[in-house]
Amino acid sequence: MGRLRYCFFKFWCLLDPIYYLCSRLEYVRDKENNRDIFRVRLTKYKGREIILSDGTKIKKNDLLLKIHLHNVYLMKELNRFKSEIQKGRYIYSKTEKGLPNIVQYLRNHSQFHNVKGIIGITILNKGSERLGFETFSIQNPFYKWYKLLTFTPMYLIIQYRFDSLKRPPKYLMMSKEKLLKLYG
Repeated sequence: MGRLRYCFFKFWCLLDPIYYLCSRLEYVRDKENNRDIFRVRLTKYKGREIILSDGTKIKKNDLLLKIHLHNVYLMKELNRFKSEIQKGRYIYSKTEKGLPNIVQYLRNHSQFHNVKGIIGITILNKGSERLGFETFSIQNPFYKWYKLLTFTPMYLIIQYRFDSLKRPPKYLMMSKEKLLKLYG
């Protein structure tokens, strides 16, 4: 890792606990009570109406579980790999292993019956359909620009390449029923 990237990474590691406290995120834990790759929080959806492939309709103000990849953890792990293919496989594997923990978290939540599904926003969406997610473009150009701007530093630390940033951020969504069927 280059000196500038290393300094930025260390700065990010210092800011992450503050971000965690301010964002109302909670860690998802596995069966042994270890922290998972995901951090989550309940959110009210604010985008355009979307109908998922199983017929679930997501409308403005519907309650969703917003999933966040734990970026500092990912950055530490991904620096072990040289190729983007290895990095992609690692993220895919950790996500696949973490989704049953999302199910457990959701089942134990007091708002379980009100949650319609899960949502995430990422530029790392390649292969997400195989995990059961559906991808949707972000329609608001300002929000899309904002999300790309917030993802750029992390992505550059991990990927090293500016041309990879041409992928726009997208919503990843999955209905609660599909999540339970695939990972419950």
